[in-house]
Amino acid sequence: MNAPVKAGQQVRALDWRDAGELRRIEGFVAEHGASLFHRPSWLQGVEAGTGQRAAGLVCERLGVITGWLPLTEVRSALFGKALVSSGFGVGGGILAESPDAARALARAAEDHAMRGRFNGIELRGGPIPEAWDAWDDKHCGFERPLATSDEAELNAIPRKARAEVRKGLALGHRVTTGRSAIDLAAHYACYSASVRNLGTPVFPRQLFAAMLDAFPGNSDILTIWDGETPLASVLNFYHAGAVMPFWGGGVLAARAASANERMYYELMLHARVQGMTRFDFGRSKTGSGPFAFKKNWGFAPQPLTYGAWCVPGARARNIDPTDASYSRKIDLWKKLPLPVANILGPWIARGLA
Repeated sequence: MNAPVKAGQQVRALDWRDAGELRRIEGFVAEHGASLFHRPSWLQGVEAGTGQRAAGLVCERLGVITGWLPLTEVRSALFGKALVSSGFGVGGGILAESPDAARALARAAEDHAMRGRFNGIELRGGPIPEAWDAWDDKHCGFERPLATSDEAELNAIPRKARAEVRKGLALGHRVTTGRSAIDLAAHYACYSASVRNLGTPVFPRQLFAAMLDAFPGNSDILTIWDGETPLASVLNFYHAGAVMPFWGGGVLAARAASANERMYYELMLHARVQGMTRFDFGRSKTGSGPFAFKKNWGFAPQPLTYGAWCVPGARARNIDPTDASYSRKIDLWKKLPLPVANILGPWIARGLA
């Protein structure tokens, strides 16, 4: 950090036991139109679901909040230790009212990393401090307004993707939306099969339940069913007028039934009824299959700026699944029986925050 911090900016750790303090931070996040991943509730859900500790730094001037940095303290035997803003999210980073407050938070985060013997800090959005590494060529976000009617929503989807949606609609599969144990079980069955087939360890089942608990009025699960068998399911969040399908997937039979395509279309309709005005399709790795899928749905990619800082002498963790060093492991993981993958996966995935 090259620029000095002016006197008067005080940075301290958030007291997670103080309910009034948490409400102040939630209010600061809402006032500044920040992301879902800036909310203390997000960090609390992650901690409850994975054991990765919620942290955070508050910047104040004369007792008034001027900045906030949400942090997840990620500890993994496989991937090392890092401070992540925000853990298991696609956004986060420094939220500050001034460059001075941003610098104060960055400097305090560096000190926290060194005291806690973390390898470094990862910021998923927000201003990237001077002298930190920064990039905007690895991930893109996808978002567009929702249409004003079911027919207009269907017509807003480009022709090829619209044909798949129509195919899924014609099959007449059942659609449910809820937050019950049945919804959670259906979601985990679809999501765990999907990520295993992609060669990725599944997140702990407890994470999904914990995130529903963390956002009781702003989350649900939408599932497409063939009789009593779930084909595709997605866990969604609702924040600042946008619906965000965050963890979704389908079983192998979903492809022939165009269940994933119908799932996202049904979610668009459901979200509009809930008062949402935007559809946030989340991030995808630039040039990946999901990246192409979202472009084919008419979403324009928007580059996401991320940043990182390493403690002097430490090595940054590598959790990029497209890295060549992971290719053999991914191929092996795809061949695991699903019950075995679901036993081993959560222990590994806890470190992929």
